[in-house]
Amino acid sequence: MRVLLIIDMLKDFMEKEGPLYCGDNSRKIIPFIKKKIDECRGPDCKVIYSCDAHAPDDREFSMFSPHAVKGSEGAKVIEELEPAPGDIVVEKTTVIPFYGTDLERLFVELNPEEVDVVGVCTSICVMEAVADLSVRGYRTVVFKDGIADFDKEAHDFALKRMESVYGAEIK
Repeated sequence: MRVLLIIDMLKDFMEKEGPLYCGDNSRKIIPFIKKKIDECRGPDCKVIYSCDAHAPDDREFSMFSPHAVKGSEGAKVIEELEPAPGDIVVEKTTVIPFYGTDLERLFVELNPEEVDVVGVCTSICVMEAVADLSVRGYRTVVFKDGIADFDKEAHDFALKRMESVYGAEIK
């Protein structure tokens, strides 16, 4: 069993009008992620979306512009990558995907041999997801063509850290 973990491919991060738009480079990863989704849908792989879903008064908004408010248009997965029947969507309220969500239970049930990670933002939610996977002992692969960040320097640092500290394979 393999899991494709898709991080925050939401309108508020991926559309130019979004309050935390990850930049034009983020749009370039969409076809790669779509290809990975198409490859994954089947009996030996599970597609899981980890998506911000904040309360209107979330304390995170003291650090970041209000974004991905639960139920808002900006909290929806972009149309190009919409979840299909059988995919799993896990809403999160922090940058840490396992904190206060069902992700732990899902991973225990699925017991994946490998977790492939794509999405945004490399230096925040993607890196936190990889850290979470690392401490739980999951073999993790991060695809360079499937991640993006609004800050190139932070992106590069995150890639290095995910490989050297968290043991992720970077492809």
